[in-house]
Amino acid sequence: MSGVGKRERAALEAVARHFSATWEKGEAPPDAYLTIAGKRIAVEVTTTKLRIAERGGLTKPRLRFDRVALGFVRRLQAALSASVPDGRTLIVTITAPIRVPSKTAAALEDNIRTYLARQSAHGEAKHTIHGNQIRVRLVKGGSRRTTKVIGFVHNPDSDPDVLFDITLSLIERIGAKARTGAPARSADDRWLVLAGDDRFSYIEPYRHVYSQLSIPTGFKKILVVLADGRIETMTG
Repeated sequence: MSGVGKRERAALEAVARHFSATWEKGEAPPDAYLTIAGKRIAVEVTTTKLRIAERGGLTKPRLRFDRVALGFVRRLQAALSASVPDGRTLIVTITAPIRVPSKTAAALEDNIRTYLARQSAHGEAKHTIHGNQIRVRLVKGGSRRTTKVIGFVHNPDSDPDVLFDITLSLIERIGAKARTGAPARSADDRWLVLAGDDRFSYIEPYRHVYSQLSIPTGFKKILVVLADGRIETMTG
């Protein structure tokens, strides 16, 4: 299959087996066509890449979704989105529990506005506010139509680098495939297949990141082929 690497091809074959489908190569775009019960589906495939994979020992990020955590993230998004430049995404991680959320959010918003006001915000900012460890990064990617602030509240034993990597990988890979355009030949649907990092076997962080990104893609379904061979649906 021209233009498709070993991992991408393996992911396509796994999806075809999962749906008892036949497939054929596409015109790039799409990378392939699946035929499922007589329905023709144009498929794009890409890999996700966690830049910290070479460190080994990736552990499942333990995220918090309690009322305080969700409210904290929503407040940051409402307060800071307008300050984030177009084409950039602000990623914020904070350790739980957040015992004084209003005071912590107010102090963090001031610190982030100072960070964003630099002529060229770059690198990572770290803060300790009311006992919570906080990391902030401004990364390339995103648009006016996507969420500009992505927030994670996680347990102290979770590695925030995993969350940063998943977010950046999805911004880059899904965004690139969304821009490839519709297939040249007729198809009933358009799917995206993500070949997950070969050391990472958890779907929950992918789903949580994607739910915050709100990237307009045109894909009817997005599937993730995890390292252990499972096929998980992220959307659709």
